[in-house]
Amino acid sequence: MFTGIVTDVGKVKRVEKRGDTHVVMATAYDVGAIDIGASIACSGICLTVTDKGRGDDRWFAVSASAETVAKTTIAGWKVGQTVNLERPLRLGDELGGHIVAGHVDGVAEVTRISAEGESKRIVFAAPKDLLRFIAPKGSVALDGVSLTVNEVEGGGFGVNIIPHTLKVTTFGSARKGSKLNLEVDLLARYVARLAKR
Repeated sequence: MFTGIVTDVGKVKRVEKRGDTHVVMATAYDVGAIDIGASIACSGICLTVTDKGRGDDRWFAVSASAETVAKTTIAGWKVGQTVNLERPLRLGDELGGHIVAGHVDGVAEVTRISAEGESKRIVFAAPKDLLRFIAPKGSVALDGVSLTVNEVEGGGFGVNIIPHTLKVTTFGSARKGSKLNLEVDLLARYVARLAKR
């Protein structure tokens, strides 16, 4: 379980496609404090640590199954690409964003970026089957970042990104056409499921 508050921006060191997709990620985290088998959200994707560096060699390795590759942006990750990272929530930690499972629902695409004061307004196109879970003033996670939805119109939705978030996440490099991992609000998903009954 995560909160959507990014605590490091890692960099892809290696990508190997052999059965599953295997990624080695450089990080500022103290890898000595990360257990093999631990979860780390990588641009919103909850992935299991399968190996890690020793001493000052700060990296960890993760693997993604075919299902994860099909639902996320991981198939397009390249060496040198930056990735938002978050370690899992511990009991007693501050819940600064919203409850994020790290189970990506699909991919959203940037359709428009404009300045709004010191912030950026970014509008995304989203898969039709996911739009029903997105509501104004509700929460979404985009590439692992907890955000408040400003509006939902047509086939998309908009968010504001403040300067701090632009600086400490990968949002500073977002461009029209950029694809980001989208996780809809967990509560919205369950409410919709119950309403079907």
